[in-house]
Amino acid sequence: MDLSSYADLAVKLVNHEDLSNLDGLRTLLGETGRGLQAARITRGDLDAMRELREELTAVFEAVAKGDEEDAVERLNLLLIRHPAHPQIVRHDDKGWHMHLTGAGRVYDQYAVCAVMGLATLVTRLGLDRLGLCQAAPCRRAYLDVSSNRSRRYCSKRCASRANVARFRARRRGGS
Repeated sequence: MDLSSYADLAVKLVNHEDLSNLDGLRTLLGETGRGLQAARITRGDLDAMRELREELTAVFEAVAKGDEEDAVERLNLLLIRHPAHPQIVRHDDKGWHMHLTGAGRVYDQYAVCAVMGLATLVTRLGLDRLGLCQAAPCRRAYLDVSSNRSRRYCSKRCASRANVARFRARRRGGS
């Protein structure tokens, strides 16, 4: 089981713009491709996902500030609150493999996978693999899985925008 791939769920939640209603949450769940049953979501799931988004954002912000202790403490608290229940499953013409599940609600299942994924990525690759986009004013989260730990932007669009802004600033300064 590659728990690191679950870390992307944390990034998707942190970056998801519309959690104002159940339709926004359904959109997020549809984007994850994890088979979480959006039809079963409740207002309680929505409220809990908003809270989880704030908690995960705080982890990324702590890393961005260089406060590893705070980031790890926050992750450990999330691990305690969202214990994983591994299960052996088979689906989509794949053989038997492990999945993580929560206590049953859609929120619990999402939280367990996102938190375990982040914790696994951090312990395997390091806290410096979590980042917030450095292109102003964007502050979207990303995971740096590059071989040289060089990622600074959430997307190619932001990287391009930042490079153009630097180029224009140099041209203004030189003329």
